[in-house]
Amino acid sequence: MLRPLPRTPAPLGPQGAEILRLITQRRFPVRLTVHANGRRRYGYWLPFDPGTGRGGCYVALPTGECDALHAAGRITLGDALVDPAKTTYAVQATARTTTGGRGEPTGRGEGTGRTEVTGRSAGLDVSSFRHALTA
Repeated sequence: MLRPLPRTPAPLGPQGAEILRLITQRRFPVRLTVHANGRRRYGYWLPFDPGTGRGGCYVALPTGECDALHAAGRITLGDALVDPAKTTYAVQATARTTTGGRGEPTGRGEGTGRTEVTGRSAGLDVSSFRHALTA
């Protein structure tokens, strides 16, 4: 079972911003795995790149930073895929909307619910998130 996280507006740090950018780009789908013992792990599969000889492994993201993004309402979890030993959720960036003077949405964030980002983040160092996932 997924434990509830408090919704607290916290400033986004540099590592949190990079994680959010990675999730927003959707180049590699990020998943949250909650094991039967309650351990939570955010991560994604990094395909093998023959040019660099890197990849072909799971990359774990810092759980504390991802939980903080979830608590702040910056990311949402998709439908649960239940397995006897674990439950897996798709992780998506939340479409942020702003309100006008009378509380009506101004139109930002409407439509597909995805933020349009082109190219790969130059500031993301995937090797800093290389922690093997244990399934």
